[in-house]
Amino acid sequence: MNLVIIGYGGMGGYHAECLKKYCESKPEFPIRVTGVYDIDPERSALAEKNGYRAYKSAAEIWADPSVGAVLVATPNDIHAEYVKAAAKAGKNIICEKPIGMSSREAEEMYDAAEKAGVVFEVHQNRRWDDDFLTVKNIVDNGIVGSAYCIESRVMGGNGIPGAWRKEKAHGGGMMLDWGVHLIDQMLMMIKSPVESLYCEYSYIYGEEVDDGCSLTVNFENGIKYRIVVATDCFRNLPRWQVYGTEGTATVTDWDLSGGITRVLVREDKELKGIKAGNGFTRTMAPRIGNSVEEKPLPIVHAEPFAYYKNFAAACAGKAEKAIRREEVVRVYKLMEAAERSARDNAVIKEKI
Repeated sequence: MNLVIIGYGGMGGYHAECLKKYCESKPEFPIRVTGVYDIDPERSALAEKNGYRAYKSAAEIWADPSVGAVLVATPNDIHAEYVKAAAKAGKNIICEKPIGMSSREAEEMYDAAEKAGVVFEVHQNRRWDDDFLTVKNIVDNGIVGSAYCIESRVMGGNGIPGAWRKEKAHGGGMMLDWGVHLIDQMLMMIKSPVESLYCEYSYIYGEEVDDGCSLTVNFENGIKYRIVVATDCFRNLPRWQVYGTEGTATVTDWDLSGGITRVLVREDKELKGIKAGNGFTRTMAPRIGNSVEEKPLPIVHAEPFAYYKNFAAACAGKAEKAIRREEVVRVYKLMEAAERSARDNAVIKEKI
């Protein structure tokens, strides 16, 4: 199946390189990137230099019977028009996240794809991050006992990247850029309805869109889940922290550094107080002796290129789509509730 990438910027180029690398290692893989469409002449020229056909218009793609699929990697506000046109032309579709500007627009895109009978999947690739899969395994298997609080952070000190991500009209802001990923991971991990949430946006750089956000979600099963996205942080907190009834797990960074501390004896009878600042504490003193044990992280590695494999299998009718409509729409519903919370400085109590 020949695939054309619409938008040959950072993500479009990333997809092209990933698929090229995989096809070189697995010649039998049924998808090939054969063309690119970009409104920037320099990017079109680069595509031709890299061996791809540079289409002069989207209409040229829709009319080409050799094209079986497209990958939409444009600014967020024009995803919908390309997805709907591709569906009408009978092309299978991968679309970068977030697929649209609202849950209503996302529903319309799915409606168009289902009416046309084509495969349509959002690129929620962070479901296959090793750090996420490792934490999910820790929670699912009670490795620190019953998890009651999970913290997920992505932090950098480079501000909002690029140009259009700073503009509301194009779907900019960090909630739509990174929050959409972390919320998707959260809803994949915690199988319980949302009971309430509270969100704050930051505007430290003075842009018209958020340059970061902090979201706390309370689930009906009692788990509290905190998400932090920051672009103004120069010393980062851990990527993940999991608090459980029998221990604590830390994933320090993308490199999967960190570890687990498990409780062996609930009451540490050897506990001694320490000098803390201008005072004394036993409550916050570190455990000593044999009351705890240190263990390495039980690292889980994703299957390489799992997203592309699933898309190819779904297009061939050999597998169900890994990322389903109802999951994508639920992420949107939660993001929209978070936006209302940040705007109104209010706790949102809704079952999502």
